[in-house]
Amino acid sequence: MNLRQRQWEKLRTLMYRTAKTENFNTRRFREHGIDPFSIHTLEDYIRRIPFTAKGDLLDDRLAHPPFGSNFTEPLERYTRFCQTTGTATGQPMAVLDTPASWETMLACWRQVYRAAGIKAGDRIFFAFSFGPFLGFWTAFEAAARDCLVLPGGGLSSQARLEMMARYKATALCCTPTYALRLGESIGAPSGVNLNQLSVKRIIVAGEPGGSLPTTRERIRELWGGAKLFDHHGMSEVGPVSFEDPEMPANLCVIEDSYFAEVVDSSGNEVPDGSEGELILTTLDRSACPLFRYRTGDWVCKKVINDRLYLEGGVLSRCDDMVVIRGVNIYPSAIENIVLRYPEIAEFQIEQHKVENMDEVILTVELAAGVDESLLHRLQDRLRDTFSLRIPVKLAPQGSLPRFEFKAKRWNKVL
Repeated sequence: MNLRQRQWEKLRTLMYRTAKTENFNTRRFREHGIDPFSIHTLEDYIRRIPFTAKGDLLDDRLAHPPFGSNFTEPLERYTRFCQTTGTATGQPMAVLDTPASWETMLACWRQVYRAAGIKAGDRIFFAFSFGPFLGFWTAFEAAARDCLVLPGGGLSSQARLEMMARYKATALCCTPTYALRLGESIGAPSGVNLNQLSVKRIIVAGEPGGSLPTTRERIRELWGGAKLFDHHGMSEVGPVSFEDPEMPANLCVIEDSYFAEVVDSSGNEVPDGSEGELILTTLDRSACPLFRYRTGDWVCKKVINDRLYLEGGVLSRCDDMVVIRGVNIYPSAIENIVLRYPEIAEFQIEQHKVENMDEVILTVELAAGVDESLLHRLQDRLRDTFSLRIPVKLAPQGSLPRFEFKAKRWNKVL
């Protein structure tokens, strides 16, 4: 049975199971006049099933507080809680799982680890706050099946480096931003030197930076040549992709667990090599299934040997793009340029209106002793890259925020 056949068998079973109870999805099927038992192929599924947006899930939570109604089993069978980082209203959204659906996500994470070369006997340090976000707990529990896991929640960067050195951690899991921040503390700032550390592999997620060439190279340099592996997922659907070691800086979708599409603004599948929004249907996480979910991730579709890759990882969020004087600008594109300069300690991008037109200003904080002429060189590089003048301002040392979880460097000023 080939991949498409396996996907269809799982999807058909999932739709039939979902249709047996009254829930978020069965109501949506009725609203769109869909009988899931009348769908017989993947092509028919794509043609007839509407997209599910995050707003639809939020409306369901508001109508059925506090957890919504996306359940295929009685509520008392759900034992795991997580929540998203936030929604358009600023409120996080809860997601519940049964033990069985939780296990399917651990299985996906174990694929991530295998691809990264993590083996039994490895010691993995988790530089997470261990808040209520899915990725923290699934990554930790999956690793605990085979490896020694070292939780670093609630510790300072100094304490984390000391702990990694003391217990000879061989791998690190964190966001790209924090891998940079922690790496910059190695040596004189912390007193923990590279020769005291044993980290050979770093798995990053949570931001597009894990597949950006400049970010990857800077992290490798800071960590003494450690191998970097990108990954992405989200609380609503689970762990989605991993970096294939034979295809660096590209993410391979776990297609046995997800039916994936990449669509244009009209909702049509884009051709190979084109960019679009990633659409996911969960195939294994059956306790809280999502059908044709709009992830909001902007990706480049690349099919190699019948496997779907996201070329360059997640390029951006669909709602992150801004048009500046006719030029499409993504935060990741600016970040890719700024991180070419190790002399820049931190940066922020401010988006504001000038005579009803969007403009951006880049504010940078320089490392101690760096000449301010760097600002002019950076501004010239931005102009040459985007054919735009993007002003660059200097911030006092230590004035810009530092981040442990997802970095928030793009600020919209109303």
